[in-house]
Amino acid sequence: MNAPAIETVPPIRAPRGRAVRGTILGALPRKLPFGRLALRGAALSLSLLAWHVAASSRLDLGLVTFRNVPTPAAAAQAAWALLHAPALPTHLGASLVRVLSGFLAALGAGVALGLAIGRSRLARDLLLPPLEVLRPIPAVAWIPLAILMFPSSEVSMAFITFTGALFPILLNTVHGVKSVHPRLVAAARSLGAGDAAILWEVILPGATPSIVTGAAIGMGTAWFCLVTAEMISGQYGIGYFTWESYTLQNYDDIVVGMLLIGVLGMGSSLVVRWLGAQATPWVGAGSQR
Repeated sequence: MNAPAIETVPPIRAPRGRAVRGTILGALPRKLPFGRLALRGAALSLSLLAWHVAASSRLDLGLVTFRNVPTPAAAAQAAWALLHAPALPTHLGASLVRVLSGFLAALGAGVALGLAIGRSRLARDLLLPPLEVLRPIPAVAWIPLAILMFPSSEVSMAFITFTGALFPILLNTVHGVKSVHPRLVAAARSLGAGDAAILWEVILPGATPSIVTGAAIGMGTAWFCLVTAEMISGQYGIGYFTWESYTLQNYDDIVVGMLLIGVLGMGSSLVVRWLGAQATPWVGAGSQR
């Protein structure tokens, strides 16, 4: 009688990728063609030109009006004044502390919950339904509850940024865990690996690229929630500066605050992607964006 055939597992090969540069831009393409750089510069210039034309002509389309929107030149003057204001370092420091504390807490909670939900059916049944109920709630709706829950306004503001960053990290972690090929787990078990070793040596490295993507999105969302968070209380912060400018009808400063939040959010997301690229050198430099 012939012996039954033994199914063999095909060899797993590491994905090919280019070496990642040791800079923040290492998370981005190694080199963009001149034509693409020119196209991006032209798109930015056209956006500024459209803004200038609409604001300077006080364009009124009925549904939307630019009568009170400052021009790019007025916004640039306000930005120059803010750059030399003595309160700017305090504004920046307060916002950075609030965003980073909320983001780091969301990163730890999101990865832990995502690993549990992705690996355990029981955890998925117990944790996913209440989290899915909480996920659509906007950050501004958390303000009354945050004030009631936390006696410190600083903790309340950090909590608002935490809620904004948590769900992108959580969902991307679950997706990353589910995307790990079952043959990798089977190969590790055939070599005698236990559940803990599989989690740390197979699941977590395989899910890390998705976790990095979720962290970059979560960082941007945390900055998005900053204005909402700093509406609670406080005298400093970029979000507070933007909201105060609105109440005082300093329209130039409103635009400056919005653009500053956007620049800080973009820069911090690039830092997260760079750190993720250092943690996942096997992924390579990634595709052209």
